[in-house]
Amino acid sequence: MSGRTRLTLAAWAATLMGSGALLPLVRPATWIFTAAFVLALVSGVGAVARRVPLARPLTVLAQLAVALLVLTSVFAGEQAVLRFLPGPQAVTHAVELFRAGVTDVGHYAAPAPDTEGIRLLLVGGVVAIGLLVDALAVTFRKAAPAGLPLLALYSVAAGLSGGGAGWLWFLLAASGYLLLLLAESRDRLAAWGRVFGGAHRSGRPGSAVASGGTASSPARTGRRIGVVAMGVALVVPLALPGFSGGLFGEKGGAGDPGGKGGTISAVNPLVSLQNNLRQPEDREVLRYRTNATDISGRYLRLVALDQFDGTSWKSSVRPIEDVPERLPSPEGLDPSVETAEVTGNFVAADAYEQKWLPMPYPATRVGIDGRWRYEPAGRMLVGDDKQTTRGARYQVTSLDVRPTSERLATAPPAPERIRREYTRVPPTLPQDVKTTALDVTKGAANDYERAVRLQDWFARDGGFRYDVQVESGTGVQAISRFLKDKEGFCVHFSFSMAAMARSLGIPARVAVGFTPGTPQTDGSVSVGIRDAHAWPELYFEGVGWTRFEPTPSRGSTPSYTRPDTPSGSATGPAQPQQSASAQPSAAPSASESCTPQMRRQGDCGPDAAVAGASSDGSGPEPSTVLLVGLAVLVVLALPLGPLFWRTRVRARRLAPAGDRSPAGTAARTLAVWREIIDTAWDHGVEPDESRTPRNTADRIVRLGALDEESARAVHRVAGAVEEVLYAPRPGAATGLVEEAARVRAGFHATADRRTRLRALLAPRSARRLRWSAEARRVSLARTWSLRWRTATDRVAGVFRRSPRETG
Repeated sequence: MSGRTRLTLAAWAATLMGSGALLPLVRPATWIFTAAFVLALVSGVGAVARRVPLARPLTVLAQLAVALLVLTSVFAGEQAVLRFLPGPQAVTHAVELFRAGVTDVGHYAAPAPDTEGIRLLLVGGVVAIGLLVDALAVTFRKAAPAGLPLLALYSVAAGLSGGGAGWLWFLLAASGYLLLLLAESRDRLAAWGRVFGGAHRSGRPGSAVASGGTASSPARTGRRIGVVAMGVALVVPLALPGFSGGLFGEKGGAGDPGGKGGTISAVNPLVSLQNNLRQPEDREVLRYRTNATDISGRYLRLVALDQFDGTSWKSSVRPIEDVPERLPSPEGLDPSVETAEVTGNFVAADAYEQKWLPMPYPATRVGIDGRWRYEPAGRMLVGDDKQTTRGARYQVTSLDVRPTSERLATAPPAPERIRREYTRVPPTLPQDVKTTALDVTKGAANDYERAVRLQDWFARDGGFRYDVQVESGTGVQAISRFLKDKEGFCVHFSFSMAAMARSLGIPARVAVGFTPGTPQTDGSVSVGIRDAHAWPELYFEGVGWTRFEPTPSRGSTPSYTRPDTPSGSATGPAQPQQSASAQPSAAPSASESCTPQMRRQGDCGPDAAVAGASSDGSGPEPSTVLLVGLAVLVVLALPLGPLFWRTRVRARRLAPAGDRSPAGTAARTLAVWREIIDTAWDHGVEPDESRTPRNTADRIVRLGALDEESARAVHRVAGAVEEVLYAPRPGAATGLVEEAARVRAGFHATADRRTRLRALLAPRSARRLRWSAEARRVSLARTWSLRWRTATDRVAGVFRRSPRETG
């Protein structure tokens, strides 16, 4: 294989390895095969054009033309002329596909469905990067700058995945780039002539003696430098202050090294909320059990957004601290307001990773393992040092606050500090926002009535329609557009009501989290990704931060905002008994009829867990058992591979004679001799193929310390081999199989236990298997290299004019 061909293949492979980071973004990832095929055609055209040879710019133009024709055939074949020539209809269709792909990228969260538009973006992008890499590395012989488009390809994948492109994809992309550099360095080194390295063991495939191979020392040095460079890139950032996440780390929670104090600057969680609501499949993110008799108002809160700067709502930068054993009393909640403690046990899904902990508001006690910190103003827990909710199990005790409408209506003004911070609106807030708020709340006697009128106007009376397909928008103008168009989803409703409440002087903020979820038949509650939600919280002195629900057809309207709310306290089952029985154990609501789902969550207690071992019809599927069994057999068989191979080879060499011709007899004699040599090798006597059979027999007897009978057997077989090799008419040798058995018994008798076990389980002669595979690989590579050169020469000959024709 020529150096230019090797460099072409390396550029093709490096591009595909760099595009591996895009695979988790789309499901299924079959687009990579289309990209690999198109890129292979483009690389092949470049190889032929360079063989002609064409000028470098013409080579790139030829590749670009072929890429355009192939992409047209793949994505716009029905609209193209002759199914591959781009005409007006094909161009129009391609533009529409491109726009649809851009829309789909913004519409879906990863992993997105494999739509035609997304396929066009992915395949076209990878082919464009591959063409650029091929032009730089192969056509213009500048492999180092080719790393820039490869880096751009990986960076795009990391950006679309939210920084979640795993370290495996980075290693794959980096390995592709190193492969490209090594291929170019080898090609440049070959231009200086052969570099002679150290001597190789003769007889091994690929050695300098046996095959006249090229020097491998520079290649080994390049690989070592690359491995060291990658190791430094991975390890050094871990030791530097401020870069504790390394190349692949997320942004950890801020805080001082000792874990005391610190601040947190939370990113806006609403970036993915709309994508969650648009998901085609409602995946479970959380499951919990609670002793609350009514969960309709038990929203699971992640974070509070309290800062509206005119372009977006976001969480303020606030100090964080260690999680106290019992959380402080909620701000503004008067002890005279009726409350009840509710406890729940939560299990987060392994696929759900979030830095905020979902829990009811207001929580009073949280039991969870891990690196979690407490933010007092928002009463939320946030993960520190890459801590996430993935697979988390925790228990939350919270208050079920039950204010009455009379208590909210007669609430005194909020403290000046609360009013100053939570009624702030940007100066650029459009006038129609406050005007609309005043019109809706006209005639209201207090802040509570104003808040209820705003909620009812959005949810029922204002003619608004719930639609997750509406873009969320940003800035103060987005609220005006929403008030005019009257369609949107929870982000629009919560943002607008909070902004309008602030314009009326009511302290307000936006909470983000999940609606309570869906009760299951086993008594648990399942929370899905489509339960993601945002709602406004308004502050009333004596009650604290109070939830409102302006979004139509989502969540539940709080009872204290409904006109038929009773003025007395809750009765009967709505108020859990304050007794030991009201406090759930590690698994609340567990019963004797524990279901398999409850056992998998560990919510049945130790007795039920033991009982779960009995047959309940929920055991593993037979196919699963079969696959696991096969996997175990494969794992057990791998270490025994050399033993199986050696046993098979011995049986083949010592099999009964089938061909009794002179040629068959000679082959059988040599096979028995090879078996004796390998038996000696298995017991520590390495072969030396430079010796004659007689000298080899003497060496085996001496180094193996064989007894007299085994020594005679070795010499008899050696004599038969010499006769086969040198006698004009060798005689028929008999009893060779028995002689080989005596030699093997002799080695077994003189060797210690460790040597015998090594010869049985890990025979040294199994190295021949690796040598054989290497020889086949070298032979196959030479064959295909010769075929490739012949094919490219034939194609190039079509375009090359003879001297007579040019004259």
